[in-house]
Amino acid sequence: MKFEPKNPPREFEVGYDIKGVIRDCGSMRLAPDEQVTFLTEDGGEYDLTRKDWGFYATPSLNGRLAGFNLRAVLVKNRVERYFVLLVERGKEEAFDRYIRQEPLKIVAWLDSLEALQALETALERRS
Repeated sequence: MKFEPKNPPREFEVGYDIKGVIRDCGSMRLAPDEQVTFLTEDGGEYDLTRKDWGFYATPSLNGRLAGFNLRAVLVKNRVERYFVLLVERGKEEAFDRYIRQEPLKIVAWLDSLEALQALETALERRS
């Protein structure tokens, strides 16, 4: 693993109607089978694991991620781009404000066994 900081961070504007600024603080290079964990002030954790074929982008959606008080949600923006976002439990109200502000459409919550099984069933019916 090698972290390459950006000093000063690269800043860029985001958002459509309401603008914001993101600060790109650096790059992390991972070899296959290496993992980094990102932490929140409230004890939440988010793991990113590199494999030789790509990445595990999240811990298990209905297991470890939920245990870290994070909820995965698939959203779509106004130009038909899709994103998987992770919402901290207890911060759903702030998330609701954010999706109205952008605006984003919630396609599916991906944080419960029932929701994931329903998605799986819907996809199987299409096959």
